Amino acid sequence: MSTDPKFDDLHKKLFDEGMKVRRGVLGDSYVDKALANGTTEFSKPGQEMVTEWAWGNVWTRPGLERRDRSLLNIGMLMALNRGPELAIHLRGARNNGLSELEIREAILHATVYCGAPWRGCLQNC
Repeated sequence: MSTDPKFDDLHKKLFDEGMKVRRGVLGDSYVDKALANGTTEFSKPGQEMVTEWAWGNVWTRPGLERRDRSLLNIGMLMALNRGPELAIHLRGARNNGLSELEIREAILHATVYCGAPWRGCLQNC
């Protein structure tokens, strides 16, 4: 985590909270695989950072529910052309309570602004 002991408690709290949220959204199987693939000395800090700051900080903030964050992710990942991450977050959107109809409409809405190639997502997701 940190090389500074005064930050260890904060890192641990963010990591633990982040792991709960990450597993809740993406599922244990996906997270276990991501962690197993991210255990080299080089990649481990990246996994820790994503878990702490994306999942432990941003996803736990007040103001948006998880389902709202999932809707935002669908549009952003489409706009950024991040197909593999989009597929993961589409499954996460279902885990966060979005219906197939809501997901489909989010994809269609984003397609208008991000471009038609994403229509294939409706067939493959």
